[in-house]
Amino acid sequence: MKVHERFLDYVRFDTTSDPYSKTCPSTPNQMEFARYLVEDMKKIGISNAYVDEFGYVYGFIDASEGFENVESIGFIAHMDTSDAVSGKDINPRIISDYTGNDVVLNEKLNIIMEVDKYPHLKNYTGHDLIVTDGTTLLGVDDKAGIAEILEMADILINDPSKKHGRICIAFTPDEEIGRGADLFDVKKFNAAYAYTVDGGPLGDIQYENFNAASTNVRITGLSVHPGGAKNIMKNAILMAYEFNSLLPHCETPAHTEKREGFYHLHNISGSEESAHMSYILRDHDYEKLQQKKDRMKLAAEYINSIYGENSVTLEISDTYLNMAEMLKPHMHIIERANRAYEALGYTPTTHAIRGGTDGARLSYMGLLCPNIATGGHNAHGRFEYVSINEMNKMVSVLVHMACDINQ
Repeated sequence: MKVHERFLDYVRFDTTSDPYSKTCPSTPNQMEFARYLVEDMKKIGISNAYVDEFGYVYGFIDASEGFENVESIGFIAHMDTSDAVSGKDINPRIISDYTGNDVVLNEKLNIIMEVDKYPHLKNYTGHDLIVTDGTTLLGVDDKAGIAEILEMADILINDPSKKHGRICIAFTPDEEIGRGADLFDVKKFNAAYAYTVDGGPLGDIQYENFNAASTNVRITGLSVHPGGAKNIMKNAILMAYEFNSLLPHCETPAHTEKREGFYHLHNISGSEESAHMSYILRDHDYEKLQQKKDRMKLAAEYINSIYGENSVTLEISDTYLNMAEMLKPHMHIIERANRAYEALGYTPTTHAIRGGTDGARLSYMGLLCPNIATGGHNAHGRFEYVSINEMNKMVSVLVHMACDINQ
């Protein structure tokens, strides 16, 4: 099976994760997909593949004869997709020999992926692209990573000329909701270090990411009949608006880039009686992230001073930390990926991720784990796409990394 055929097979599964679920995995479809992947892995020849009770998939490829003492490395991807756009009933389409022009994803709904808005499309002129029908995301993030890892595994197992140490493979649930590493068994995985295959264009190697926190704001109001509400009603919806107005207006995702952090209100619901807001806070500098948390606390204190004690309750929790602090003393891990890119004719590039990966958490759990590319673009949206050409080349990169045993 070709790598893009694996990918098209995998996007049939709706694996959207649910941030409000208390289970692991957060949605039952992820467990269904996990079981399917185990069967796929066994067909390839990974006879020891299994899924644990929490939906984590593990499998191991023995070292080539004579290379048992080479350090083992791991490759990790996540099974879930973002809930930002529907991941159900995905209808992918292959555009052969892309011309470099705007792409009509859905003529009936007039959904067009415009080159002016996504100029990186021009880089893939002549490539075969996989796109959506404009009504769902595609699932490149991160089913492309899964497909590429398993295609690599197929090559290593069935081509005896490819010499390698022990290869450790894992697929995680719930990465998109920040829980992908929660129950990862680092000890059983037993790799010297690993790579998440969860990035963008080929050449990317990422080892610096946001520090991240999540915030839940719950507001308690008092509802009475509007006709007699003077000096009595406390409208929780308006209190929520007032709370948000106390945060810096230009420190949102729409106003920031590169190393600039942000406050992101991504969910709000409520009535006069009660309201709930969910924020994520991000900054590459942990001290600046702490300042953002303090600003949220001050906003809550101010609203409570006006409307009464416990009108606002605030829950803040750290989600992940910047993995650069762990990885910078171990640059040989980065250099291994760089050598593979260069061997395939790509100039390695690195930048600070405006997000996070399972690897950020794992790096603090004892498994150093930078992030590398999949070839995908426009994740978490209806304009997500991937080049089949780059998926094939990414498989070659992974094979090169696995077989880079003489350094």
